[in-house]
Amino acid sequence: MGTFFCLTRQLLQKLLNVTVIALAFLFLISSSPVQAANRINPQMEEQVLQIIRNHPEAILESVQAYQQQQQQKLQQLRQAFLQDLKINPEIAIGDSPTIGATKPKFLLVEFSDFQCPYCAQAHQTLKKLIAKYREELKLVYKNFPLISIHQEAMPAAQAAWAAQQQGKFWEYHDALFTQQKQLGEDLYIDIAKKLNLDLEKFAQDRRIAVNAIHKDMQLAENLGLSGTPFFILSSEPVSGAIQLSELEQLLSNN
Repeated sequence: MGTFFCLTRQLLQKLLNVTVIALAFLFLISSSPVQAANRINPQMEEQVLQIIRNHPEAILESVQAYQQQQQQKLQQLRQAFLQDLKINPEIAIGDSPTIGATKPKFLLVEFSDFQCPYCAQAHQTLKKLIAKYREELKLVYKNFPLISIHQEAMPAAQAAWAAQQQGKFWEYHDALFTQQKQLGEDLYIDIAKKLNLDLEKFAQDRRIAVNAIHKDMQLAENLGLSGTPFFILSSEPVSGAIQLSELEQLLSNN
């Protein structure tokens, strides 16, 4: 609802601006410059608003047209990503951490948030899935911290990225999800110590992790994702905390 309202306000503003300009032009071509300048005032804007009130269908048509354009753009971006996933997987994977088969039959891309309780549930499912399909499946982790509702999502992602720079992403990843209720600075340092990370490098890498995380977030936005966890398996998108049996069914259908 919030997004639709925002888009509607944007469209209303654009429509108002265009209409005001059009009316102003009509006054300009039918009046002297001085008269025209005097007539472009709040009263004119109120007249335009009244026109909009009398013809709300024009606004609805504009909203629908905008939504169709956005949906077409979204579909194109998703198709491009899925195409890369099939033909040029290294492009889709980028610098993201992976685990599983060296020469996989299936790629499972996960967009996740370390503070999301549903992602923590999915974590348990994924461990079982990787264990069962270790010769066929590769998991790709993409950061999608929902920073508007999860205060620790970004700091946790930064800490995991820093651990990745020392080859310990998955160990750090597992520890974060296992101790999700304790997310915070003390936990991030404690995990780093237990994994024998170079703490000075760990601290430095945490500070520069934001750009890499934002790259994942931009990809998630381009794909139209609105929540976590979100999975893309080969060419099948699946969202939500799903059971092992459901993922297995998708695997068997590909």
